[in-house]
Amino acid sequence: MTGNINDLSRYSQYDTEKLDLIKEVLREFKPIDMVKCYCREISFDEDAILESSMDMDIDDDKVPMESRPGELREIRKSVLKVIPFSEPEKYCPECGREYPKEEVVCPDCLVHLKKISDKVDVCDIKSEPKFIFNGQNSYESFEDLLNKGNLLKINEFDFTIDDYQIILHDIKSQAFLNFNKLVKENEIDFDELDILEKIILFAKSFVKVDYKSSGSQLGYFESDVISIDDRQTDSLQITTLIHELSHFLIQEILIHILCKLLDATRNSLTESLLTFILSYAHFTQLIDEYAAHNVEGRFTIFGFQDYSSFTQIEQSMDGEMTAEEIEITKSIGNTFALSIKEILESLIDRQMREEIKEQFLKDVMERPNYRALEMENCQILNDEGFIKAIWLILNDGCEVAASNIDKLLSIL
Repeated sequence: MTGNINDLSRYSQYDTEKLDLIKEVLREFKPIDMVKCYCREISFDEDAILESSMDMDIDDDKVPMESRPGELREIRKSVLKVIPFSEPEKYCPECGREYPKEEVVCPDCLVHLKKISDKVDVCDIKSEPKFIFNGQNSYESFEDLLNKGNLLKINEFDFTIDDYQIILHDIKSQAFLNFNKLVKENEIDFDELDILEKIILFAKSFVKVDYKSSGSQLGYFESDVISIDDRQTDSLQITTLIHELSHFLIQEILIHILCKLLDATRNSLTESLLTFILSYAHFTQLIDEYAAHNVEGRFTIFGFQDYSSFTQIEQSMDGEMTAEEIEITKSIGNTFALSIKEILESLIDRQMREEIKEQFLKDVMERPNYRALEMENCQILNDEGFIKAIWLILNDGCEVAASNIDKLLSIL
């Protein structure tokens, strides 16, 4: 490596918000054998129920006087009529309101109704999300892309934190355009979707989503496709999608930075190059995995965080990196994670995060384990340090890639 990982430690600072949150959770943590479950008793406020019943039309003769303490105002005598209910068979493609089969038009939107049975299943929607970066140069071979002049530009690294913020904005903007297109073309009432369907639709605004039915992996990201195992619970499918989407976004951010440095049009060559850079060395693998786990943990209830993929890489290195260097990779991953969470939280708002929690509480069978929080690194890089870290990733990665064209071709 041409750069020194350890130099980045002097640009590190505490992420105080994350640190305080973890300390608070661990302070409350008790060993499993001391954990007790409490059932909340439900009581009924009879006076409140009685008060709310005053406005209802009920048969007064069927309400015993002794069951109504105190002075009651006169209740209008009437019998509740049972109105036959027919299952709605049509819906308005504009407002989403449902209607019985004999209706033809939505009177509010003045559009023809459609059959509910014709509604599109979010899982079946095909997406072709586009993230465009146009430059003056369009490279058609890895030799041209990684020529000496371009390697020099990457080493000089004429790139600022303001450039980085513009790239984040562009990625977010393109994702929302993709999202709006999916919603409109498929006539989707987003509010009517369950939380898994919402996350699937959001993921399809960034990448294609496919389903796997074999193997032990919960999911993986490859090329422009996230594959998940739909045999999982809904909550695990949600966090798997978020984890794999984080891998895509790290790669996407770095592709945009590379294209900005080289004034290049984004294409399959730049995509393959970044796939190589993020996988060829344990240094970048650790950054990539730690950031993805960190982002996933943001949308997971406490006690169910998971750093297994990161730990597997760390255990396979056999002393290749020092403990201090591994901590620096976590700090870089944390800093990338802040950007990714900013992008994702633009749609996955507080209400949706509450829905994810509720889904976890429905699905989760085992007890929470807060020990994974002890793996959390609460350091982030300041702007200067983060730019140096990105330079280190791209500069070293491109130099190695230039000597391994055959491996790049196998990815293409």
